Amino acid sequence: MLSSPSLPRHRAHALNPSSHRRHANPNPNLKPFPPLRIPSSTTPRRLRARADRIGAPRRSPVSGSETARGSNVDATEVSDRDMDRMLEVANRAADVAGEVLRKYFRQRFDIIDKEDLSPVTIADREAEESMVSIILESFPSHAVFGEENGWRCKEDSADYVWVLDPIDGTKSFITGKPLFGTLIALLYKGEPIVGIIDQPVLRERWVGVRGRRTILNGREISTRPCSILSQAYLYTTSPHLFSGDAEEAFIRVRNKVKVPLYGCDCYAYALLASGFVDLVIESGLKPYDFLSLVPVIEGAGGKITDWKGNKLHWEASPQSHPTSFNVVAAGDALVHKQALDALQWP
Repeated sequence: MLSSPSLPRHRAHALNPSSHRRHANPNPNLKPFPPLRIPSSTTPRRLRARADRIGAPRRSPVSGSETARGSNVDATEVSDRDMDRMLEVANRAADVAGEVLRKYFRQRFDIIDKEDLSPVTIADREAEESMVSIILESFPSHAVFGEENGWRCKEDSADYVWVLDPIDGTKSFITGKPLFGTLIALLYKGEPIVGIIDQPVLRERWVGVRGRRTILNGREISTRPCSILSQAYLYTTSPHLFSGDAEEAFIRVRNKVKVPLYGCDCYAYALLASGFVDLVIESGLKPYDFLSLVPVIEGAGGKITDWKGNKLHWEASPQSHPTSFNVVAAGDALVHKQALDALQWP
């Protein structure tokens, strides 16, 4: 899922994605997201006041057993009310980014290569800016770290940091393949507690929340059982993205699985969470490429770590320079362990 960088580019009751679209659905066979329902007693002024209060840890009725495994952050530090408010904003951010991306998808526009020769478009930049505006208007004390413009915050640190990738899979986007995605992660003290994978053309949205079941367009989903590596369906974006020791490690796993598949970028992880594939292995991912995936995969019953089995964690700051991570995700813990053993990563 090496998303091409760009220019100064649920528990069942979790909120469904909201709908703020101005454009008609281009495909009448595809159902739009259901409208967000906010009680009439919750006025915009009250919502803003509530948003200003979000940041101080508070207890929640979520039991400790519901906290996703492998985390040092207790989901009960964030109240249900605050989590739902942040989910509402995350969904609105995905909505506005989707409007931008549908406007440009399969249209003529300039493609610029960055210093690392990866492509970027005006769509990346506009989509990120639209999300930043929604988030910071709602939570002025939060920070945003976008792939295009890095750190945005009045302060040099924040407990809550939103990490955004407006187009994960820019090469798919510019070649007209609707398997890219918008990635939105919300970190609390460095760990992802909310993650969204949004495919705006197919109008599919996976929403993961620490301690809750992952949902796809409002419906709970789960990974599928697969306890033997030799029976696994494996995805990676491209075998050409591995090099050196990482390439050799990947080949060791590829030679043991039932079916190796290529393409999809972040969409492969969404398919894993939905129970259609069993394993995804990537090398050289940046934090904005994978942080949103963690709540989605874990909330569906899967496991996602680096190649050594360590949890994925990132401390964002104004001085942060996103480094590369090797990521392995599996729908079944047994296959995840077998994949780590085959990778033999030092």
